[in-house]
Amino acid sequence: MNSRVENNRKRFKPYLLSFLIILLSIGGIYLVLTLLNKNDYASFEGAAKSYIQILEKKEYKKLNNVLDEQSYKSLDYTLAEVTDKYNRIFNGLNITDIHASQISLEKVKTNLYELSYQLSFTTPLGSLENLKYKTEIIKSDDNYVVKWEPSLIFPGMEGKDKIAYQYFKAERGEIQDHLGNGLAINENFKSMGIVPKDLGEGQEKEDNLQNISEQFDLSLEEINKKLDQSWVKDDLFVPMKTMEASKAKQVTGVSYQTIKLRYYPLKEAAANLIGYIGKVTKEDIDKNPRLADGDMIGKAGLEMAFDKQLRGKDGGEISIVAANGEKKQVIQQVEKADGEDIQLTIDSYIQSEAFKQFAGKAGSTVVMNPKAGGLYALVSSPSYDPNKMVQGISQQDYDFYAKDEDKPFISRFAVGYAPGSTFKTITASIGLDANVTYPDKLRQINGLSWQKDGSWGGYSVTRVSDVQNVDMHKALIYSDNIYFAQEGLEMGEDVFRNGLSKFIFGEELELPIAMNPAQISSEKTFKSDILLADTAYGQGELLINPIQQAVMYTVFQNEGKIVYPTLLADNGSTKTKEAILSSTAAEMVRSLKEVVSNPNGTAHLLYNPQYQLAAKTGTAELKSKQGENGNENSFLLAFDTEQDNFLMLSLVENYTKGSSATQLNKSLIEKLYAYFGMQ
Repeated sequence: MNSRVENNRKRFKPYLLSFLIILLSIGGIYLVLTLLNKNDYASFEGAAKSYIQILEKKEYKKLNNVLDEQSYKSLDYTLAEVTDKYNRIFNGLNITDIHASQISLEKVKTNLYELSYQLSFTTPLGSLENLKYKTEIIKSDDNYVVKWEPSLIFPGMEGKDKIAYQYFKAERGEIQDHLGNGLAINENFKSMGIVPKDLGEGQEKEDNLQNISEQFDLSLEEINKKLDQSWVKDDLFVPMKTMEASKAKQVTGVSYQTIKLRYYPLKEAAANLIGYIGKVTKEDIDKNPRLADGDMIGKAGLEMAFDKQLRGKDGGEISIVAANGEKKQVIQQVEKADGEDIQLTIDSYIQSEAFKQFAGKAGSTVVMNPKAGGLYALVSSPSYDPNKMVQGISQQDYDFYAKDEDKPFISRFAVGYAPGSTFKTITASIGLDANVTYPDKLRQINGLSWQKDGSWGGYSVTRVSDVQNVDMHKALIYSDNIYFAQEGLEMGEDVFRNGLSKFIFGEELELPIAMNPAQISSEKTFKSDILLADTAYGQGELLINPIQQAVMYTVFQNEGKIVYPTLLADNGSTKTKEAILSSTAAEMVRSLKEVVSNPNGTAHLLYNPQYQLAAKTGTAELKSKQGENGNENSFLLAFDTEQDNFLMLSLVENYTKGSSATQLNKSLIEKLYAYFGMQ
């Protein structure tokens, strides 16, 4: 029995061993096949990754390592042509931020995988998202390569198709005055240039160049430098100078091309307000990546403040076109949006006339609609011609501006000054409201200088006219510093500051002009009677720019309300603020009319029986300490009291005899009355 079982076992062992060997063989083959498949997939995957990386990094020189040669040759392309096509499109169009997603690799059959992916990138027109691509990766001579066709550049491309890019430049919006007159407009200009072959040869050429130099104020050195540029060819137009179309001359050897440029009709008269445009810099592009090299943006003034609205948005179209130029498919399209026009409250006539009065002297004039708040003129003198900035300013002209001691690039209407005696109108108003000052209150003042007591040491308040028995009317007529210093001291700092707080000190005005808020003093308290007294007659540490001064003085034409300024014609409702009592405003108007009508008044030069003009003059002396002679700034506040058509605040820096703000603006006031039909 045992021997039979044992014999059966002996017979079964060889079969079992064979079976085990077969199983192991099958398992080994499966394992080998699995490993081979894994290695095979890894190789295809590696080829896919290399290809995608080349696309993302735009490393097109490496395409020779990943593309199937037969695929592009069968389409009548060389590798150089494929590489050049990628470079021309992706680098030529400045396509950036290329990113692949949804990458999928599917086996189709042995030695063939299908690769699908999506590309997103940024073109000059904006983002293109998730373009879908599909191709095959094959094994060829132990290499794993991508089958190439033009649709791998852009889906839909085939054969010898190309990519066309059209750029639609948005036209910059214009800046207009309240009547629609242009302050910054787009104008056709002439680009004057030379086509070298038109100059002739030898002596004829030399004579023509000499004539061009003389006719267009260009040095021969400058002309030859431009003609010697590396890109210049005998039949190419070489730009030399940009000029107004009316100034183009017919000169042998000279040609013209029409170009559109920004133009500023008021030139120097409005330069500090309107500003100018210029080409973007690297710093501009770093701040705003939407900008591109060659773009024009606002560089100063309102051109800069409103740049986004004025510039609009460029448009364009990227499309696939056949070799014959026929458009086949639009890939990306962005409609251009021209910039908005900006209409201001500025009046071109008033702006120009106000600027003329300075005749190059340093200063500023603000003319305002005292009822609605619209600013008719914001003048700063001296100034510069913004058209030179746009057309290409010469180094000589720029140096002239830069070295001018009066600094023509400064916008004086936004610079803080001590307001001088015009500010006495505010002090008197606060005093009237506080029942400290009243019209017929007399002060006995003797001499031309005064000090509170011996604690003031060597300091004293001085005045120009030795008038005794001074009341408020006389103090305004003669512009008496001592009277207002004493009124300020009697009010005391708390009452005086409380009155000042009702004006616009410390406030940011809603204007597109950079400026510091008006300042009463450097610190929150005066900390001395001297500073309180000085502030009361318009000096001390007061810093108020011409715009802010004009705004404060609107109380007199608005029954005690401040009217806030506006510069945009469609600014909506007028913003106001209660500052003084209406009875105080009426009393001040009566007094300021006397400053003009009274023969002793400091503004009597402006008197005309046809006008109902109120005014206050002022000077602010600039010196390091008392006893020294310092330069003086001259101020004039003037406003119409019959129809309240205008309020003017003018400043002349470092004025000399015969050039006070009152003297320089007499003609302007007459023109304002005529312009508003009040004569």
